[in-house]
Amino acid sequence: MNSLRVARSALRARPTAFRAPLQQRGYADVASDKIRLSLALPHQAIYKSQDVVQVNIPAESGEMGVLASHVPSIEQLKPGLVEIIEEAGGSKQFFLSGGFATVQPDSQLSINAVEGFPLEDFSAEAVRNQIQEAQKVAGGSGSEQDIAEAKIELEVLESLQASLK
Repeated sequence: MNSLRVARSALRARPTAFRAPLQQRGYADVASDKIRLSLALPHQAIYKSQDVVQVNIPAESGEMGVLASHVPSIEQLKPGLVEIIEEAGGSKQFFLSGGFATVQPDSQLSINAVEGFPLEDFSAEAVRNQIQEAQKVAGGSGSEQDIAEAKIELEVLESLQASLK
């Protein structure tokens, strides 16, 4: 008996053993109007809250706003600004070098990034100086690896500069 037949006969014998219950939400269900957000780096959590109204993220597919009851998804993030709009009306902004955002069905949003800093930690003048240095390396006659690294650095720095304006 081949393995497919064995699996089918086992499924017929106990059909509920292999089926996960379906989660469905009807119109009468009360959905929370808040998002539970976790923004984490490999070495620390930089933001964790249960009273977030909206989170704007720089997804590779385009800028994206996440509200409560958002459709579940996984988004790759490009370097850019994450804006967190809190229940009290304030907002916090973090610049991330990239990462992933996972939206769960129960209004949970997890953002994981390699690097992330509050936007107010950056100086526009320092970013301009770093862009000039990276442009010199990218346009120079260095090794292929140095030029490739400088181009990546330029992409991140230009995104950061646009966020600071």
